[in-house]
Amino acid sequence: MRIDKYLKVSRIIKRRTIAQEACDKGRVLINGKVAKSSSTVKIGDKLEINFAGNTAKYEILEIKEHVKKEETGLMYKIVE
Repeated sequence: MRIDKYLKVSRIIKRRTIAQEACDKGRVLINGKVAKSSSTVKIGDKLEINFAGNTAKYEILEIKEHVKKEETGLMYKIVE
C-alpha cells in the first residue's frame, strides 16, 4: 500500500492530501529513508513522521484497505 494512503486509512494523518504534502516535503521516513508519497509500506516497517515540530515513530502491524475508526489503533504501534 502507498504510504500516503496508509497514513490516511490508519488515521495517523487525517487527510490524504496532507499526507502527500508531508511526504513531498521529506517529513516522512520509512526505515530511516525519506519516503515519497508513492512509496510502498509493508508490515514491520518503521515510520518516522516529523510534523509541527514533533517527531512520532510508528511500527506497522497491519495493512487494510478499509478500517473502522475503532480498529485503527490495531494497524500500528507507537514506538518510544
